Amino acid sequence: MSAGEWHSTEDVLEFLAHAGDFLRSRPAMHNTPLTSVEKLRLSGRPGRLGWLVEDGEVRAAYLHGPATHRVNLTPLTPDQAGSVADHLAGREVVAVTADHDTSTAFAEAWQRKTGAAAEPTVRIRLYRLGTLTPPDPFPEGRGRVLQPTDHEDLVRWCGEFLDAVGEAPAPTWAESRFADKTFTFWETPDGTPVSIAGNTPMVAGMVRVDPVYTPAHLRGRGYAAAATVEVSRAALAAGATDVVLYANPFNPTSNALYQRLGYVPISEFTVYAFTAPETRATA
Repeated sequence: MSAGEWHSTEDVLEFLAHAGDFLRSRPAMHNTPLTSVEKLRLSGRPGRLGWLVEDGEVRAAYLHGPATHRVNLTPLTPDQAGSVADHLAGREVVAVTADHDTSTAFAEAWQRKTGAAAEPTVRIRLYRLGTLTPPDPFPEGRGRVLQPTDHEDLVRWCGEFLDAVGEAPAPTWAESRFADKTFTFWETPDGTPVSIAGNTPMVAGMVRVDPVYTPAHLRGRGYAAAATVEVSRAALAAGATDVVLYANPFNPTSNALYQRLGYVPISEFTVYAFTAPETRATA
């Protein structure tokens, strides 16, 4: 195999012309790049996008957020991780997200290249739906897709979810990771919402379920399972071939739930945060 060459652009359509087929070749593993690139395409916002060509074929890709300075990578070999670190040298990179082996290889390469300290901050497990298996018994109630008139309630529920997981909110709703998603409430027979599940728009036959949230005082009654089943069914009915979700691998309750519903773990992802040498020196 010949040495590869990285190419980059801020033109989403140019990137898709080169790397679109590659991203679509593994919708589950590439779910985050697929949805992120689609958001850039629809919004018209710029982003630094790159792809690796080896022996005339695209073998990998990355996204480098111009505002967040975070890098998202498709799976790479250690040599490829080193080459993309060389390619990104001189740019600000504050974090990387990828499957665990790729993220670790890039973090090590970035440390060697820049002297930055790397710290693993998040570990998440990727699941792909096999055969959807609703719980039995199924909680009483119904699923209801939220409408524009539910926006105030949606913002409140998403805010509670962020508080529960310790995630900082975006400056505005439009900039949040929720703005482009469809949400479904699971409601009790009297119409009271007791759980919520979101899903991304379908891209390359892939839908990601995110987030799933039930207030603490309502947990243990099957409501999260019901909400997850509702959005999973809707995705399948819409023609999705890959329905995926992420879970905290250290939460045995959610992992057991998703596996009972038919979700199969396929990979572990790690986020590394970087601290530049000059920042550490003045801390």
